[in-house]
Amino acid sequence: MKLCRFGEGRLGLVEGSEVKDVTAALDALPAYHYPLPQYDVMIANLDRVVARVREVAPTAGSVPLAGLKLLSPVANPGKIVAAPVNYTKHLEEAKADVQIHSNNPSHTLTIQKAGLFLKANSSLVGASEGIALRHLARRNDHEVELAVVIGKRCNKVSKEDALEYVAGYSIGLDISIRGSEDRSFRKSADSYTVLGPWLVTADEIPNPGVLDLWIKKNGETKQSSNTKYLILGVPELIEMASLFYTLYPGDVIITGTPEGVGPIEPGDTLLSYVQGVGEMTVGVGAAPGFEDSGVVA
Repeated sequence: MKLCRFGEGRLGLVEGSEVKDVTAALDALPAYHYPLPQYDVMIANLDRVVARVREVAPTAGSVPLAGLKLLSPVANPGKIVAAPVNYTKHLEEAKADVQIHSNNPSHTLTIQKAGLFLKANSSLVGASEGIALRHLARRNDHEVELAVVIGKRCNKVSKEDALEYVAGYSIGLDISIRGSEDRSFRKSADSYTVLGPWLVTADEIPNPGVLDLWIKKNGETKQSSNTKYLILGVPELIEMASLFYTLYPGDVIITGTPEGVGPIEPGDTLLSYVQGVGEMTVGVGAAPGFEDSGVVA
């Protein structure tokens, strides 16, 4: 099942070029009171929501997918976990390109030594909200990744059991300001994490380790690979993350990007693809006040 969020927080069931408005299925969610949970309540109750979607879908109205304002399919992730240099060829290009490593030795460590890093939740946007670049005097890069959405609370999970805790998958764009600073700082600007265009439930992608993925900038292919080349696959990443902190429903793991990362500028259009998920189009602009920025932060 493909579930999207669109408009002003409506829930949609994606069926080809149409979206059924199944917002009524959200009545399956329990009532919450302050203090609110530190996780995404729809993902925590996804089985109940999916069952209700199946009930309301036959009589739900449909709207064309084209032109819809697509939001992040996860509204409130507790955390966004990211995997650095998780493809061998990307590690090689990072070592060879000073604009990527910025003479910071930590930027060329293997993932086993570097570990994972966190991105600010405030960096999250959906496909239709677009990327608003900051610090235009610096290089801003695209990075396409498979995104994993955690479905159940888990802690110290083995790689053998890890996929049991996955709610579904999306496309993730990890946008990066190049520089010597820590990854979490450079990659957490507003709109620098794009998630979408929808959530594909885990039953539709039984093996996330064999998926083609690519990204085109203005129609030209820039990155193209397959998740079989991940150094640490989805199960291993969940295992690593859960050894350091508890994962909650709605937490997002973006699994790393292949070789071919490159600069983007206001006016660019990015078309990305992950097998089993589909395609996502994202526009690139400049953040207000940064349109003519020549100031390096």
